[in-house]
Amino acid sequence: MMDIVEIRKYLPHRYPFLLIDRVVELEEGKRILAYKNVSVNEEVFQGHFPHFPVFPGVMLVEAMAQACGVLGFKTMDKTPDDGSIYLFAGIDKVRFKRQVVPGDRVYFECKILSEKRGIWKFECEAKVDDQLVTSATIMCADRKV
Repeated sequence: MMDIVEIRKYLPHRYPFLLIDRVVELEEGKRILAYKNVSVNEEVFQGHFPHFPVFPGVMLVEAMAQACGVLGFKTMDKTPDDGSIYLFAGIDKVRFKRQVVPGDRVYFECKILSEKRGIWKFECEAKVDDQLVTSATIMCADRKV
């Protein structure tokens, strides 16, 4: 398990854009299971939408990518402090199946499909109460800063 203090060692993101609260399982070179607690107090709900708060799909995709970043950095035994950053390289097969609303705990499971010359490919799913919310194939590039 990784708490927020350790997660911050592997992700350069900070408030309000750090979207992973805890890692509950991590198998280096294989998979990660992390979650985010969605609170009505998050800034995004001031505009999305004031009378019908829905967590934006693009932020769910970003949260999955952040979980991929933690998995990739742990697998490579690197951190952003080593002069490395994980950048989006592509997103395929994105599907949104259910809305995420305040009070939900969203679990992100990401599995490594491949890695070639610093380009990583992950199969990702986001779930709330075992219901599929979002799925995508995400590609990230490990680059020097």
